[in-house]
Amino acid sequence: MILNLSKIKTEALLLFCKDLILSYKDKDEKLFNIEEELDNYINSVSEDILKQINNVTFDTEHYLKNRKHYRIKAVLIAYNFINDQISKYLAQGSAFNPAMLFLALLAVWFKELDKERTSKEFIYFTLFPYGNVYDKLLINVKDNDFKKINIEMMDIAEKTIFNLDKVSFK
Repeated sequence: MILNLSKIKTEALLLFCKDLILSYKDKDEKLFNIEEELDNYINSVSEDILKQINNVTFDTEHYLKNRKHYRIKAVLIAYNFINDQISKYLAQGSAFNPAMLFLALLAVWFKELDKERTSKEFIYFTLFPYGNVYDKLLINVKDNDFKKINIEMMDIAEKTIFNLDKVSFK
């Protein structure tokens, strides 16, 4: 029973990002008072990434039904680790941007740490132009409070991913 911890962590990260996207997707309320063009861009990017996540992960029911299987159990442990880390860094009731958070999590894992660069199943995430999204959410934004929140999301994502990379789940 040999597990590839990098793939386990990658799958858990993708599941976590999927849940983040689903937490705000198709909701009528806007999380922030931003320009409609930027809101549409965020929704479009989120939808594209969600499609790709769905291509490489199972549906939620599969994880719940098979949670005792050693591989699925390891993915869920990694998922809970990510969730605990993010919860620890987010102040209760504080504003946060789930779109920037999931993008920063993926960017740090796939670009900064260069995880899964040789894996065909995760090629989309290694080639995604995270820098373009960062430009839209940081440089091209007029609202300074929104910029501050996005920078905070990047900081939280970096701390979380570096901790995830260190943990061995043994």
